[in-house]
Amino acid sequence: MSIEPQTAPSPDRPASILDELQERGLVAITTDQSALAEALANGPITAYCGFDPTAPSLHFGNLVQLIVLRRLQRAGHRVICLVGGSTGLIGDPKPTAERALKTKEQTAAWVARISELVRPFLELEGDNPARIVNNLDWTEPISAIDFLRDIGKHFRVGTMLRKEAVAARFNSTEGINYTEFSYQILQALDYLHLFREYGCTLQTGGQDQWGNLTAGVDLIHKTEGVGVHLLATPLLTDSAGNKFGKSEGNAVWLSADMTSPYAFYQYFLGVPDDSVVTLLKVFTDRTADEIAELAEAVAQRPQARQAQRTLAGEVTTLVHGAAATAAAIAAGNALFGRADLAEVDEPTLAAALTEAGLHQLAEPASVVSLLVTTGLASSLSEARRTVAEGGANINNQRISDPDFVPGADDLLHGRFLVLRRGKRAVAGVQVGEIDPHVAGVTAAASGSAIEAASNAAR
Repeated sequence: MSIEPQTAPSPDRPASILDELQERGLVAITTDQSALAEALANGPITAYCGFDPTAPSLHFGNLVQLIVLRRLQRAGHRVICLVGGSTGLIGDPKPTAERALKTKEQTAAWVARISELVRPFLELEGDNPARIVNNLDWTEPISAIDFLRDIGKHFRVGTMLRKEAVAARFNSTEGINYTEFSYQILQALDYLHLFREYGCTLQTGGQDQWGNLTAGVDLIHKTEGVGVHLLATPLLTDSAGNKFGKSEGNAVWLSADMTSPYAFYQYFLGVPDDSVVTLLKVFTDRTADEIAELAEAVAQRPQARQAQRTLAGEVTTLVHGAAATAAAIAAGNALFGRADLAEVDEPTLAAALTEAGLHQLAEPASVVSLLVTTGLASSLSEARRTVAEGGANINNQRISDPDFVPGADDLLHGRFLVLRRGKRAVAGVQVGEIDPHVAGVTAAASGSAIEAASNAAR
């Protein structure tokens, strides 16, 4: 197998979707770049990417793969989105620890959720509809004997042991169990089935999955005597080498009930200046000239965060829709006094205050007590100075009386207060019966959310 790293497009061959993917930084490795470029240029071909239900939602990293499928389909190629009902029951081996196996019922529920989640990213109707398939449909009917005789015989243990994640576990004190060790065979079977059933000749995935990806190419070559293609995308990291897609240690999910549209928008709004151009290329349809203009804006007026606003708006619209994006932007503006808080719907306000730091109280308290409770002031004396200097706001109204206690009419949606100290420090209070699901969210605003929101307020 010939493995080629990303290179610049050759000026003497026709432009293709591969050129676009390369220009947008979406190609790290291919099995045979020249052959793949020719196949794509002479297409259409059929391509697929698999998504395992290891959680009830897809996340930031999966969005990269959905973008690749989306671009391939828009270029006229046929795409298949595979949701791993069988591979999800096994679990891709992690380099550091054994995966906890999920029940069949839980896996099936997550397959259903993810199957619905991917629909907005692909065209499922028209002349070239995308397919959504579940690998349990063709894996479950195979007997253990048939699996070992017909599929397992094509794999060499030495080759399997050299796969990066397997090797790491094999050489650890914990080792690796046979179930996880066999994962790469199941993934290879997927590619073989889709090749036979739909003529699929391209699989895409993340660069960190290269070992599993190559298993399918090898299996098809051994069983069918033909070569097929792989395209792996790079891991997206910041200048310090940290993977994007984590917010305060938690994954940035694509499901609104796991990462709210407001939090999703704020995450992209907080992208560092030295990374925003990379993400604009990957996640938006902006042209090279438009991205160059945004890069110039970052260089000349970084405080305006024009590139980040463009990125956050377009990615949030792609994932959650225009209405949710507008609500997220309105909530951010309202928190910092640039819009009416009363016009922010309750779920969006709750999400925004959770990001800013949401604190619960059974009863209302004075403004100085609220400033201390929320961490906006370190002491009552500091809180009183803040009020005296005109720096205390409740629901965007300046408070001049340190003993002011908000009443029932002041509670937004009957339960929320928005506190602000100065222009940029914001926190929320929920008044009433203590909700155990919110009680843990009492720390001051997270660094990433505050930084992004503060920048937006400039």
